[in-house]
Amino acid sequence: MTLAAQAVAVLRGTGLTVATAESLTGGLVTAALVDVPGSSRVLRGGIVAYAPDVKARLVGVDEELLAAGGPVQAEVACQLALGAARALGADCGLGTTGVAGPGAADGHPAGTVFVAASRAGTVRVRGLLLAGTRAAVRRAAADAALALLLGLLADGEQAGGWRC
Repeated sequence: MTLAAQAVAVLRGTGLTVATAESLTGGLVTAALVDVPGSSRVLRGGIVAYAPDVKARLVGVDEELLAAGGPVQAEVACQLALGAARALGADCGLGTTGVAGPGAADGHPAGTVFVAASRAGTVRVRGLLLAGTRAAVRRAAADAALALLLGLLADGEQAGGWRC
């Protein structure tokens, strides 16, 4: 069973919904969820927020944060996850940001990735340095976001994590 299928099954079982705000993955997380039969019961929607101004305007990422440190940072992933849930009326949110490659961007090497998952205002963020082609980095980042969501859902009320 794929990570997306597992996530849909857990979300359906708990009655929770999810939304995404994706940058480097460009909709791969949302597409993986949509591929699963029954996902319409749990997926509220997804926002591909590739440009910094879109991250700020549509998702609510802090403009000063983006101006000071750029889009490739843990706090941006955190705000993407929270903003996706808020903007699309979901219980959980997923956010992805980073550099897919092939070269460096914004002072970060290719493969630098931050993914975040939120539930009820609590957020978990994971930083990764992935190797491979642009497509491989994007796929691995999408899988990492889904795995982070599954971990957050499994921990339930004991979730722990950041508040941002």
